[in-house]
Amino acid sequence: MSSEEYTLDDENGESVGAETYEDVESVLEQLKAEQERSRGYLASWQRTQADLENYRKRVQQERGESLDLANSTLVSKLLGAMDNLELAFSRPASEMRKAAWVEGARMSFAKLKSALESEGLTPIEAVGQEFDPRLHEAVMKMPGPDGKVLEEVQKGYTLNGRLLRPSLVVVGEAIETTVDDKE
Repeated sequence: MSSEEYTLDDENGESVGAETYEDVESVLEQLKAEQERSRGYLASWQRTQADLENYRKRVQQERGESLDLANSTLVSKLLGAMDNLELAFSRPASEMRKAAWVEGARMSFAKLKSALESEGLTPIEAVGQEFDPRLHEAVMKMPGPDGKVLEEVQKGYTLNGRLLRPSLVVVGEAIETTVDDKE
């Protein structure tokens, strides 16, 4: 590049030679390089911000799941007491009237049940339903409608939509008759 080809005027209107022009060109290249680095830093910063936000959301979700697990452990321990109370109240009403403590125990049972339900405990409906291995655990089979739950041995529960304990159930099984049985 010769100085005649590239002459620029400075702010005073005087010609600037090629050497000065090369300096300007060098500065422009440096500026472009710095702008590129700046864009890279900005993109990196934006990714880091997104990663931080995702981390915060993940920690919050894990904290909630941890709390749910702690609640499920507590509720699971309380279910035994609830089962025993429920069993006591399943006795015939004539027998229950003889004991004065029954009404207080019934109120305690209702309060316990209400407290557990307010924490998200829901009993699993079993009797008359189709057997569902995700919600029911078969402990016995009896003659009856095939695949239907005939009896509930122990109630099952979900806690906030998650299975806490499956229902222990008796499942119906169709009896197949053979040609020999008909004769």
